[in-house]
Amino acid sequence: KGYTVSYNYDWKIPNWVAYELTNTEVEGECPRSNSFKPDPMVPKNVTATTDDYKYSGYDRGHMAPAADMKWDEQAMKESFYLSNICPQNPNLNGGVWKDLEEQVRDLASQKGRIFVVCGPIVTDDSHTLGVNEVVVPQAFFKVLLQEENGEIYTIGFVYENKSGRQPMSTYAMTVDEVELITNIDFFPSLPDKIEDDAELVVDFSKWTVKKTIKQ
Repeated sequence: KGYTVSYNYDWKIPNWVAYELTNTEVEGECPRSNSFKPDPMVPKNVTATTDDYKYSGYDRGHMAPAADMKWDEQAMKESFYLSNICPQNPNLNGGVWKDLEEQVRDLASQKGRIFVVCGPIVTDDSHTLGVNEVVVPQAFFKVLLQEENGEIYTIGFVYENKSGRQPMSTYAMTVDEVELITNIDFFPSLPDKIEDDAELVVDFSKWTVKKTIKQ
């Protein structure tokens, strides 16, 4: 109900997750579900299970965050489907990745709405965990789009799946650069000229990305 997911049967994690977040949705008060379970729309022979993550050293990291789904009980529950989850370094999940999630909610409150696409970056060096061989991503991406006064603005982020804390701007890049890394064409429904211009550069003044490390 709250997001769209492209699921990878081989990886047992999403290719990408996309959703719109509005200022009204950010103000939702639905309590956190915390009930991780397989997505009923994913065949049982190609899904991860919670047992795959046990004792793995990795968190069950949300792509569409639970805190972005507080506006609806069903959306909250579905954010805990394992089709929306990736093995994530605990320090990343609770650190700079969480900082970015909070920043997105702040932006949605400021701008009225933000479009979000995020997901894993998998390479030949990626290993697996659990009996279902859930792929552990090498990194994660997130791209954002906003419209202001008829103009489209975008920004991208890439975070390696490891511990570390740098200023948010360190992880920022153009959406074109993220497309080269992921081989995904983001926001393809935009007219080509608008898409090309918006994805070529980042106007930091439109994103209020924090330039200092959060203490």
